[in-house]
Amino acid sequence: MKNRFAGLCQLLALTLVACFCLSALAVAADHATEPNVRPRYVVLPPKPASPNQPAGNLETWNGSFTYNGTNYPYVMVGANPSSGNAAEITNYIIPVKIVLSNGDVYDPLAGGTTSPLSRTILSPIFDHTTDYNQGGTDLGTTQYEDAFQRGNFWSLVQGSNYHILLGGPSSHISVLPELTLNVPSADGHEGAPFGFTVAEVDINYFDGQISNYMAQNASINPTLFPMFIVANTYLTEGGCCIGGYHSANGQQSYGMFDYDTHPGVFSQDVSALSHEDGEWIDDPLTNGGNGTPCGILEVGDPLEGGSNGHPYGTWPYVLHGFTYHLQDLVWLRYFGAPANTSANSWWTFQNYPYTQICQQGS
Repeated sequence: MKNRFAGLCQLLALTLVACFCLSALAVAADHATEPNVRPRYVVLPPKPASPNQPAGNLETWNGSFTYNGTNYPYVMVGANPSSGNAAEITNYIIPVKIVLSNGDVYDPLAGGTTSPLSRTILSPIFDHTTDYNQGGTDLGTTQYEDAFQRGNFWSLVQGSNYHILLGGPSSHISVLPELTLNVPSADGHEGAPFGFTVAEVDINYFDGQISNYMAQNASINPTLFPMFIVANTYLTEGGCCIGGYHSANGQQSYGMFDYDTHPGVFSQDVSALSHEDGEWIDDPLTNGGNGTPCGILEVGDPLEGGSNGHPYGTWPYVLHGFTYHLQDLVWLRYFGAPANTSANSWWTFQNYPYTQICQQGS
């Protein structure tokens, strides 16, 4: 009886394993067929200022370049690179807890010192201790976006004290009170677009909620940049999956990003933040004032599809014992500016081998 029982148990165990594997395959197949799955970032058109929006203006500068006889002006965040000055932009981080109608919770504060919020604050986006040596050109020991922008205008800033630093005084990051969204079933649900469960929330619902938050928080004003963080939450607009966006209400620029904790996936850790911060710096108000031969200066979009060895255009950076994934960004040369403006006359921060400028309609 003992041996027969043991054999029965082994058979039962194998059967359960087989059933589990078949179930997993069935679930994976279901996930693979979720409709309209396209990993992407978006820009929301600017909207009118909220009532009683505080006064103030973001520190910006004006520049332009000429391509094929046409002048293309732009407005960017920070000091004019030709001035050699540094700018510190106050950056507020606002965690957003997503509570779905089924009771499941997606909270960027969960995990304590290893939470998405904690990892973000320690990331190369805000930390100053990474040396960015790109192809033998040392852009400085600084923040990721600062190194990107220094390389963007290297012909002007090399040897100077030009910087654009995110955070606040001495780049200290301020975290505002968490916003909890009890998402109606019509505006959010769970899905598995890449084979694991995440929250999916309608972008228009989400944008309305964070706009209300900004309008009701007296500490938020147009001189600074509020960035909202969600965890394992994609936004939807006719389908999944939006990993982040930036926009403006009047003069108040702002953005959001998803911190995904799944390895190798779209918007992994701070990759979406690196994308959106880079685009905000080069096109803060998304109002069409930054024209190029092929649209506004969305410096992250051309590389979000990725390349061999760099899923979704990301590059690994190890910091504080954690491997972050930051997205490559195109320099102004990609949009038609002179090649010698950027470091090494490269097209992108990580030297993606483009051979021609952006194409109309891309």
